Amino acid sequence: MQEIGAYEAKTHLSELLDRAAAGESITITRHGVPVAVLVPPPARRTMTVQEAIAAGREFRKGRHITQAEIAEWEAEGRD
Repeated sequence: MQEIGAYEAKTHLSELLDRAAAGESITITRHGVPVAVLVPPPARRTMTVQEAIAAGREFRKGRHITQAEIAEWEAEGRD
């Protein structure tokens, strides 16, 4: 992990953000004392199609819509 002074970090913020996005962690110091750590964001996890279908089915459990509710929504313009 590289250390960089606060003034230099401010001057080169765009470059530091690119490096963090690429996976690098950078410690920002003030007068040689660490004050912050710039780290990459956690990896985003995507669902497989099967996981999305299972999640949708789980979400729908216990939820039932009646024909009357559908008709009411249509009358409100929510179709």
